[in-house]
Amino acid sequence: MASHSAETPNRRDFIVIAAQAFAGVGAAVALWPFIHQMNPDASTQALASIEVDLAPVKPGQAITVSWRGKPIFIRNRTPEEVQAATKVPLNDLKDQSARNDLLPERTPASDVNRTKRGKENWLVLIGICTHLGCIPKGQSMNDQKGDFGGWFCPCHGSHYDTAGRIRLGPAPQNLHVPPYEFQTDTMIKIG
Repeated sequence: MASHSAETPNRRDFIVIAAQAFAGVGAAVALWPFIHQMNPDASTQALASIEVDLAPVKPGQAITVSWRGKPIFIRNRTPEEVQAATKVPLNDLKDQSARNDLLPERTPASDVNRTKRGKENWLVLIGICTHLGCIPKGQSMNDQKGDFGGWFCPCHGSHYDTAGRIRLGPAPQNLHVPPYEFQTDTMIKIG
């Protein structure tokens, strides 16, 4: 007869199960604000991607925009700059990885792997020196562009070529290429 009462749920079992369920729901409700506060705020989510109009940028000119708090260098390279970048042998490069967020990590650092096919004149880079996080010079027409015509970091002397690849100095990596795509011939979306 004792086994009969152990198999049949009684009122006390129901109360214990209901109390545990109530406590579980209460704990979830109490923890939700702490979990929710770890999400990025609205201003960060708004900067997850940006659109940039390239129409006003003439060949040889460069602009800097901000994406996720980082400077993004966009240069409309001249045919001579593109040609100089494509002629560099990969063995001459200090960092032979393209550092392009849209390509596998070990993709060679050729100029074509750092730009978009058919839009090789447009170079889009995260403008932060890979040595200690300085902002290289080379965006303004009057800036020193270094020994290879690209960018020069005056903090410690890193020189980048016209494809943003490290050629001389202490920087260990090429300037990184952020994820971007062309929306139209003159509009890009970064992020």
